[in-house]
Amino acid sequence: MNQKKPGSLARILSYAGGYRKLTILGCVLSALSAVLGLAPYLCVWLVARSVLDTWPGLNGAANLARWGWTAMWFAACSILLYFAALMSTHIAAFRTARNIRRAAMTHVLKLPLGFFAGNQSGRLRKLIDDNAGLTEDLLAHKLPDLAATAVTPAAAVVLLFYFDWRMGCLCLLTMALALLSMRLMMGGKNAGFFHRYQQEIERMSGEAVEYVRGIPVVKMFQQTVYSFKAFYAAIRDYSDLASQYAMSCRTGQTCFLTFINGGFALLIPAALLIASEGDTRTALANFIFYALFAPACGQMINRIMYMSEAVMEADEAIGRLDEILNRQPMREPAVQKRPVNDAVVFDHVTFTYPGADRPALENVSFSVWPGQVVALVGPSGGGKTTAASLIPRFWDADSGSVTVGGVDVRELDSADLMRQVAFVFQDSRLFKESVLENIRAARPDASRKEVLAAAYAARCGDILEKLPQGLDTVVGARGVFLSGGEQQRIALARAVLKDAPIVVLDEATAFADPENEYQIQKAFESLTRNKTVLMIAHRLSTVQNADHIIVLSGGKIAEQGSHSALLQKNGVYAAMWADYQRSARWKVGKEEAV
Repeated sequence: MNQKKPGSLARILSYAGGYRKLTILGCVLSALSAVLGLAPYLCVWLVARSVLDTWPGLNGAANLARWGWTAMWFAACSILLYFAALMSTHIAAFRTARNIRRAAMTHVLKLPLGFFAGNQSGRLRKLIDDNAGLTEDLLAHKLPDLAATAVTPAAAVVLLFYFDWRMGCLCLLTMALALLSMRLMMGGKNAGFFHRYQQEIERMSGEAVEYVRGIPVVKMFQQTVYSFKAFYAAIRDYSDLASQYAMSCRTGQTCFLTFINGGFALLIPAALLIASEGDTRTALANFIFYALFAPACGQMINRIMYMSEAVMEADEAIGRLDEILNRQPMREPAVQKRPVNDAVVFDHVTFTYPGADRPALENVSFSVWPGQVVALVGPSGGGKTTAASLIPRFWDADSGSVTVGGVDVRELDSADLMRQVAFVFQDSRLFKESVLENIRAARPDASRKEVLAAAYAARCGDILEKLPQGLDTVVGARGVFLSGGEQQRIALARAVLKDAPIVVLDEATAFADPENEYQIQKAFESLTRNKTVLMIAHRLSTVQNADHIIVLSGGKIAEQGSHSALLQKNGVYAAMWADYQRSARWKVGKEEAV
């Protein structure tokens, strides 16, 4: 039997913890405030009746001051209770949103590292931070208003029928028609609007970011019109959606506003007809009460509409947070094992990316023994980076196994695995911190002397000399920017400082100029000495001295062996080497005329 999935409000309150009681207290106080807020209308009716009974002279009107002060005290108490209610719900809302963010981030930290490769940091921030923020308005404002809206109709109906049931029916009729108009406006084909609206907002934001990032390239190649097309299309689709929704709501919104504000037009002829029956003063006193109370009922209907919008926002927020929370975390072993050596072995590994229709790796087997340098080469999309990403468990193999030191990586503690392996990727990430802290990220307890030694081992001496504060210079601040090759050398210094027995190099020289490439190659000597090394490269000059070369094509091993042995086979690697040699000899120039 399927269990009923809890609603969005229940899901949100499940994150409130001890502040759930504060939320309930705020709702109770808001309900009491709403009931007390109706009392001044009763006092107004009593004042009007006293005045009309003694008109034109007011000397006989009793208790005018008392009813006036009573109305003021009821209003003041209502305001104070509502203030206390909002204080309670705001405190609870902020803590609940914090708990939602904390729960989402805790879950994110348990996800496979490959999850972050397919999700931009800006999108993750929006999913977690913005959607958690959407719940704040619901808990802080709309939920106490919901409590007030749930209680006041009963009290309002009593008051509506207490003085004159005929005028009460007219007011109740306008409220019912307004609710019906709102239901027609927000239901049917418009019910899923908010979900589509959020999707279009997210798409438009993403296209805006991509357009702004690409402005230098756009202007350089004079492609402004064409590059703007995707951004413009996103804006146009958002505009069309918003316009269609606005046009579909125009009839319902017009009727809604007419009904909640049109009660007065019905009350005037009703009061005249009732007054014609003889008791003019009572009819006039009742009319004054209903003329003032009808707008208050309209305000209550408005609250219901805004509350419905907040509930839709909360539904959408929880739904989008579930995109993260429903992701399966990386499985941690029940019994943790220790590697016996530094060997890396792929044993009949097959892996398919989520949503893909074909494997990125298929039945791949190879070994990297301690002290050995093994290179992965092949055409783009062949599976080189995928193979490397399975070692640190960016993803887990669908079948087969990846072992480190004779232990399946899925049976190693994630912290132990990360201590065992050092990585240098083609896309180096430097924090907006000092060079010292950027390198020390690999080993936070390292001394300044150890960091400096790692920097010089990674051939970063010339970088430190040109920086204004040397090792203490903050990267990315006050005009201090490093080239791609320089960033790569800082990343290499991290790996040197970590001093892990297994090193994975993924296109470490991809963005380096010839001078930086030479320095990086020299840094490799310090980094890879007596280590187990898996190297991925497109520049074949960097792998010709590897102990073993594996050619991956279409997710399978096409061939493998040493550089000389592969050239003798005259296969895929030999063709790649020939292409590389031709590209290395190619120069810009003019062809001679024949």
